[in-house]
Amino acid sequence: MTRILAIDTALPAVSVCVLDGAASEPVALDTVAMEKGHAEALMPTIERLMAKVQGGFASLDRVGVTVGPGSFTGIRIGVAAARGIALALGLDVVGVSTLAAFAAPLLAGEADGIVAAAIDARHGRVYFSAYGPGGRILTSPRILAVKDACRLLGGGRVRAAGSGAALLREEAALTGGDIVVVNGASAPDILAVARLGLAASPGNAPARPIYLKAPDALPAKQPVTMFNSS
Repeated sequence: MTRILAIDTALPAVSVCVLDGAASEPVALDTVAMEKGHAEALMPTIERLMAKVQGGFASLDRVGVTVGPGSFTGIRIGVAAARGIALALGLDVVGVSTLAAFAAPLLAGEADGIVAAAIDARHGRVYFSAYGPGGRILTSPRILAVKDACRLLGGGRVRAAGSGAALLREEAALTGGDIVVVNGASAPDILAVARLGLAASPGNAPARPIYLKAPDALPAKQPVTMFNSS
């Protein structure tokens, strides 16, 4: 049985979970909603969680972490922590898409229909992906205007999840589209992250950030220094 430590700091929450491969319930789980402060909160949260786990860090077989899309800073914090823990313990580390984590519970619930995952990227855009039956990827993760995302979904019934799902529903309603918001949460269920991390192959799911857009805060340009040639 494989035991995973799952970490998510890509969106407005710090979430950690330990899950055994065949279990329906986590060994331990902790989620704290927050817009800022992920760097300060993550390691204390992991330490509190692991103190509840029999065998502690030594009982882990794998580390999984959300790799985006999401907050530029949040993604870096989670990936760095996951890599560091995995390196220290000699474990595999795998990356999980936040969009896939939003979609996974919906895909498990029904066999038919399209599932869309959308995260509000602001300024009328969403991080977006779409999935068909069995989790088949119809649209790979990308950043799109809400109108363009709806155009890719067509006019049929779609179930959607993520903080951008309501934006898709509102846009689709203008043209008679039928998008049902199943889960409008701002961060994915850490259990879904853990389950996807257990199913992933380390060779095919690297813990490598998926940013999709440049960071909102850019480093200041260095001033130009004028030298006197005399």
